[in-house]
Amino acid sequence: MSPNSPSAIKVSRHLIPAWRSFPNTSIQNKPLLIYHSAFDKGVSASQVSDHLKKVDVVVPQWQYSMYKQTHFHSTTHEVLCVVSGRARLCFGGEENPGRLEPVVEAGDVMIVPAGVAHRLLEDQSGSFTMVGSYPKGKNWDMCYGAGDENEDEIRSAISQLDWFDQDPIYGRDGPAIQA
Repeated sequence: MSPNSPSAIKVSRHLIPAWRSFPNTSIQNKPLLIYHSAFDKGVSASQVSDHLKKVDVVVPQWQYSMYKQTHFHSTTHEVLCVVSGRARLCFGGEENPGRLEPVVEAGDVMIVPAGVAHRLLEDQSGSFTMVGSYPKGKNWDMCYGAGDENEDEIRSAISQLDWFDQDPIYGRDGPAIQA
């Protein structure tokens, strides 16, 4: 199953300010992107994975919900494709006045820049599942902004990451390359 045309979907872009030990989008100034209804609601995890492999920008690595603990990644950007259910998420840290709490559902895609804190607030369907993917050659880490991490090292790692040269869902013509 191919995604819906980029011209037929709504894309929301969100710059989230740094908050305490969460860098969010402050380092690279690349927005959190949400592609609303990028895929039809009936898309399966295997169909999404096959499509991602065909585009060949990211590598699908897992199928799961989202962790309930706020975390971020310093070694890679993340592409999350919702394949079932509906959930309310939090990006930026729960106490951050500039946080985002979108409701996402099957067919939606989120491109989460390195440094953006995120967590599951509420699985509204009881079946919320995503395919998680990362740029080729990148491995993800887990940072919790707990104060025991080397913040200078984390900020340096994030600042050195390249952004996508092609969109993970649409290739040459997608919204991520215009971010």
